[in-house]
Amino acid sequence: MTGTTSLTHARVLRSEWHKLWTVRSTWITVLTSAALVLGVGILMGATYTSDGGDSDVDTVILTLYGSQLGGIALAVLGILVTAGEYANGMIRASLTAVPRRLPVLGAKAAVYTATVFTLSLLTALLTFLTAQVFLSDTDQAASLTDDGVLAAVAGNAAGVTLLGVVALGLGAALRSVPGAIGAFVGGVLIVPEILGMLPYEVMDTVVRYFPTQAAGALGSATPLPGTASPGAALLALLLWAAAALAVPALLLKRRDV
Repeated sequence: MTGTTSLTHARVLRSEWHKLWTVRSTWITVLTSAALVLGVGILMGATYTSDGGDSDVDTVILTLYGSQLGGIALAVLGILVTAGEYANGMIRASLTAVPRRLPVLGAKAAVYTATVFTLSLLTALLTFLTAQVFLSDTDQAASLTDDGVLAAVAGNAAGVTLLGVVALGLGAALRSVPGAIGAFVGGVLIVPEILGMLPYEVMDTVVRYFPTQAAGALGSATPLPGTASPGAALLALLLWAAAALAVPALLLKRRDV
């Protein structure tokens, strides 16, 4: 890009796409996430028995337990996409090439979202189908055409993706990889669990709309007691992701690099 006249959103997106896939951490986190989801799914399917204690667990949740671990790996990737550039100094070149700044953040979020949702959905589909090979003769046997199953598999991928977008926003706001990881683990994963233990009914209602709880509600083929409806959960996650991106967008306008 030699000047602002040659700068387009498509070129910014292409630049962020190349940056995402030319660093080793992307491949490591993506492959780690897929291996965790698939490995745990196969383990759950291979060790399940109909007379065990998991017969009342939703089939999609059972086969995609590993997405909780895989999602953490993808959240780390989201943090590296933004905070990683501040750590290695590449952000100066990025913002110099795109003086308006906000298109850089928007392109990072768009490329990350499209990539992670696609990979998460493919991994979830493969894991569910593979686990069902072992579950075919049990009370957890199911197919993608059963009521709510395909929507839950897609919801699982959407939940994992939006949690990653929240992490990406934290990385962009804090500009520190360790700081953003700590904020994600503490604020997104731990704080809702603590609030849920408080002896107040209102807390139960509030906590169900926190990111991890909303993501869990999206990944179930049957309604879970004490959780938000899929529509409300998706809306809550979208609002969390939007808020997580709005903060660094404001800071980009007010801060120096």
